[in-house]
Amino acid sequence: MAENRVVGIDVKQPSSVLPRNNVLDKDIAYVLIDAETLQQRVAELAHYIDEHYHNQDLLLTAVLKGSVVFMADLMRAITIPHEIDFMATSSYGTEVQTSGVVRILKDLNKPIEGRHVVLVEDIIDSGHTLAYLTRILAARNPASLRIVTLLDKPDRREVEIPVDWTGFSIPNEFVIGYGLDYNEKYRNLPYIGVLKPHVYTRCGDEPIEGA
Repeated sequence: MAENRVVGIDVKQPSSVLPRNNVLDKDIAYVLIDAETLQQRVAELAHYIDEHYHNQDLLLTAVLKGSVVFMADLMRAITIPHEIDFMATSSYGTEVQTSGVVRILKDLNKPIEGRHVVLVEDIIDSGHTLAYLTRILAARNPASLRIVTLLDKPDRREVEIPVDWTGFSIPNEFVIGYGLDYNEKYRNLPYIGVLKPHVYTRCGDEPIEGA
């Protein structure tokens, strides 16, 4: 674990009323983290990364698809030179329960040996997928490998992960927006919101995140 580890801001209560300016807002119970607070925290995380990797060969690696919005804002807030790359994974199991077995759908485009790699995650839930990714990336001999996540659900953790920089620690609610989805929808919402239970229970689903 990095010595300059940054713990997440603890979020327990709604941060604002629902803006009601998007057709998807009707499915949202409440806003957990509003757009302004998200942008402020992303800027803070970028500052930590700026300080840590000054004059180093930095590569940001995001896990598709949920991290794409966070990655886009984070890379623009970082002021030091860096490159980006993407990975995509899939977890075996049923629609509502992950088995913890992960396969890579898209690998990195270039080798990472000798490079300083920051793995960019949208949310850490059980930790299975992230544990798998860190094992395979570490085996490729980067100069360093650290993790930044926007959201963390510590109550859902099944595998311990040494996270270096965390945006927000959130309760065990099903959240969407700012890149996070349910059935590939809601990614475009500018805030982190809690989905109304009837949206995912009407078909008998109990959605999971961040395997």
